[in-house]
Amino acid sequence: MEQPEGYVAPGQERKVCKLVKSLYGLKQAPKQWHEKFDSTMKSNSFKINECDKCVYIKGTTNDYVIVCLYVDDMLIMGSSHDLIMKTKNMLKSKFEMSMMGKLNFFLGLQIKQSQEGIYISQSKYTKELLKKFGIEEGRTVTTPMATNIKIDTDEKGKSVDQTKYRGMIGSLLYLTASGPDILYVVCICARFQSNPKQSHLSAVKRIFRYLKGTIQYGLFYPDNENFSLKGYSDSDYAGNIDDCKSTSGSCQFLGDCFVSWFSKKQNCISLSTTEAEYISAAFCCNQLLWMKQTLVDYKCSFEIVPIFCDNTSATNIAQNPIHHNRTKHIEVQHHF
Repeated sequence: MEQPEGYVAPGQERKVCKLVKSLYGLKQAPKQWHEKFDSTMKSNSFKINECDKCVYIKGTTNDYVIVCLYVDDMLIMGSSHDLIMKTKNMLKSKFEMSMMGKLNFFLGLQIKQSQEGIYISQSKYTKELLKKFGIEEGRTVTTPMATNIKIDTDEKGKSVDQTKYRGMIGSLLYLTASGPDILYVVCICARFQSNPKQSHLSAVKRIFRYLKGTIQYGLFYPDNENFSLKGYSDSDYAGNIDDCKSTSGSCQFLGDCFVSWFSKKQNCISLSTTEAEYISAAFCCNQLLWMKQTLVDYKCSFEIVPIFCDNTSATNIAQNPIHHNRTKHIEVQHHF
């Protein structure tokens, strides 16, 4: 760093200042901030979650406090008000920070708490998107995607503004944090960002028209003690018209709470519906294993975690530890 104007040391004009403090915005700032925060939490008996390094836990099964960190935003929750206040006071003594009170808004999510449970939505963000892209007027639709239309590259179609299309896709991807109903079609439309056509833009606008009629949709997490963990998996077979690859989809429930979901095109071409379903079940299994390990730090353990798959052949292969000739290609591709 150069010496600032008006404060140049006489006779030492050619010397520079050595930076001994990480300034906000510099490359080393995030690392220094996280190291400082991590050492502070560990010195106060907090344990870091092994599967999520931004979650800190302190206490026992019945008396605990949890601190979640996202860059420099913190979320503090616990079993008692006293523990939460002690944690707040400890953090305020170490860092310059402001407390926002009871959780109502966090990282774009609107959160309503009641005796019955917690309701999470992004209605405010959805309204802003509709206004930003000029889709406030016009009719609404009941589904985010037409069921009788397959979206492909449409090489002969008319090209559209790539920047605007990418902006719309990026905005919709952020909405999938609380909108599993639009995840599948948003991920399909996101495949054509390099060369979007008019047909792709029409599909994206249909999603916005669907959102206009479902602004208040969100996720409700009821207040109960049912903490059984289970997952559902499914796939389409060669659903992509361009490369004949299948799309995997899965979701995970913690009790009655819908907590995780994803939709992704498979990396390889499945040779049968059985293989497509089996790969999808494997994706679901990976997520459940991660969730199961994460919940151990919250004193929640599960001996049996069921995965529901609607393909009998895939289920039989998963249950059979011996691979025979008909499943040899699956062993080579996925169990190498």
